Amino acid sequence: MFWKTATNDHGLPHDPFKAIVSPRPIGWISTRARDGRVNLAPYSFFSAISDRPKLVMFSSAGMKDSAAFAIESGEFVANFACADLASAVNRSSAAAPRGTSEFAIAGLTEAPCELVAAPRVAQSPAALECKLSQWFTPVGVDGRPSENVMLIGEVVGIHLDERVLRDGMIATDLAAPLSRLGYLDYAVTREVFQMVRPRRPDASDVP
Repeated sequence: MFWKTATNDHGLPHDPFKAIVSPRPIGWISTRARDGRVNLAPYSFFSAISDRPKLVMFSSAGMKDSAAFAIESGEFVANFACADLASAVNRSSAAAPRGTSEFAIAGLTEAPCELVAAPRVAQSPAALECKLSQWFTPVGVDGRPSENVMLIGEVVGIHLDERVLRDGMIATDLAAPLSRLGYLDYAVTREVFQMVRPRRPDASDVP
């Protein structure tokens, strides 16, 4: 089957776009406004986009608290979403009144960061402290702005709980990363395999 996204006449019960672009890592974003208010919310439009410098991005459907607080303060934290915290991740997505701390709603503990004022999730095995480097409204090919706000942050500090390490590397079975699929579906990575990248131009050195 094929359909044009301009009309989106796929005939299916639900739009499959997000189910095709999956799994997606979850950016569990914590922020602090200048007046001290704290926000925590999960974003499935999230990814790492550069290693040098270390840059991550998240996209907010509208100027929600996470985006507004990050722009206002110039900082945010991306907390690691894992299987053990799946329920808390979901609870933190509640449409709470502006300024209400989702840490309290989700039963989570605020832990101080080293280089940014925003708190991190104490229960999370990893957190990326970020300084906002850029934010903008993406546009379509027709030049019209989308409803989203995209924020890019440079990772200036990393917290990592050594309990998810094995032989000096993050072990996926210990970290159990939570990811977003389509519809109301989530996934936990449990099966892992390795592939060595080809070194020969014709890739004849790999199966």
